[in-house]
Amino acid sequence: MALSEQSPNAADSARKIVVDGVSKTYDSVQALSDVSLSVREGEFCCIVGPSGCGKTTLLRTIAGLEAADSGSVLVDGDRVTEPGLDRGMVFQEYALFPWRTVRGNIRFGLDRPACDCPDCDQRLRELVDLVGLSEFEDAYPKTLSGGMKQRVGIARALAVDPEILLLDEPFGSVDARTRDGLHEELLDIWAETRQTVVFVTHDIDEAVKLADSIVVLDDDPGTVQSTVTVDVDRPRERTSREFVDHVARIRCKLGQPSDTSQGSMNGNSC
Repeated sequence: MALSEQSPNAADSARKIVVDGVSKTYDSVQALSDVSLSVREGEFCCIVGPSGCGKTTLLRTIAGLEAADSGSVLVDGDRVTEPGLDRGMVFQEYALFPWRTVRGNIRFGLDRPACDCPDCDQRLRELVDLVGLSEFEDAYPKTLSGGMKQRVGIARALAVDPEILLLDEPFGSVDARTRDGLHEELLDIWAETRQTVVFVTHDIDEAVKLADSIVVLDDDPGTVQSTVTVDVDRPRERTSREFVDHVARIRCKLGQPSDTSQGSMNGNSC
């Protein structure tokens, strides 16, 4: 199956997020340089690239947690200048409150600002059930596994029903078996909510497993090399030829070696 590419600036009436010429410098280090890309409404987009290429900076700029030095980020045509309830963020390091239970941590997402939903308790039950923690709602973070903690973080981000879910390498600190299970759970949540998802990862296999499109960043400074459409039917099998071909080509774009014994690139170059 072919690997297709699209221009980061392609016009699309259904674009939910537009990043236009964003640059960002910390002290004397330029993290991002003239980055432009777009994400369609309801799309699952992954951002990959080498360490230090500005993936997290880009995600935080979309979230409104960082201000660009130049360029702009638009959501539904409106310029992003600060965090908003339309964007939920899941961090790499859980960021749970140790003195709050699972229920209390998820409730925190409804308390900022004060919840105005007609039945907060019902909303909390729905979120706890959605992430599969109904038997642990009174547990404290210290008693939870890494995967369970990250599910709490996802539920908290979903609490206010954001239109966009932003995830910064959320599964990087869990074991491979747990990560595979979390992939399936996240895809189930996405299929149910149909939110627009932007997911940062350094793991190319993870990106191909999850994404509709993959933004490939170069480093020093961070720039968009290409945006790749993953046209593999779900559920995706890591051992399938289509999956292996997609992984190999993205590795090629990043200058990483590929194990071609696992599959075929059909004779095509990067």
